[in-house]
Amino acid sequence: MRAPIDAIKPVAAEIERAGYVVVQNFLENSICIALAAECRDLYADRQLTPAATGPHGTRGDIRGDHTFWFEASALTAAQEPYWLVMEALRTALNRELLLGLDELEAHHALYPPGTRYAKHRDRFRDDDARVLSSVLYLNPEWRKENGGQLRLYPLQNPHVDIYPITGTLVLFLSAEFEHEVMPATRERLSIAGWFRQRTS
Repeated sequence: MRAPIDAIKPVAAEIERAGYVVVQNFLENSICIALAAECRDLYADRQLTPAATGPHGTRGDIRGDHTFWFEASALTAAQEPYWLVMEALRTALNRELLLGLDELEAHHALYPPGTRYAKHRDRFRDDDARVLSSVLYLNPEWRKENGGQLRLYPLQNPHVDIYPITGTLVLFLSAEFEHEVMPATRERLSIAGWFRQRTS
């Protein structure tokens, strides 16, 4: 984060209050630029694969993104700063909220123009490992008319739209929030991540 990790207190407080939080300028712009370049290069090299849904990898018209999973033991130079900050965030959130977050999983996500991800929850019916979902956006000069917003469905509101502007981080409780990715008029890049708990 740009600010010291002690600045996590208001972030944790908002998660406790509302179940989600939006953090602007979470990472330095140079880190986001490097991650976006890596994602585009992987896509050009056909190393991103069409995403699937559910624990058994069902494909269909539910989602249109292409993904590349990070390997914690083999992080690239672009991925390492993101991973270090997210691990520090995991430790701080455990201290503040006692969520039992044990590990991080994450992947690049590239949505070609016009694609979407239909309404869903991130926690599977037969797997409660995912506790806190995260999305870091990598899209400079994004305008509302480009679409592509993350649409969260809190219980107390019809919905909340969050536009995928570079450096914005969204955190929300995986089991509680239905959400969807709306179609965009341009390519949309992000890193999707989940803080997980031990299940055995």
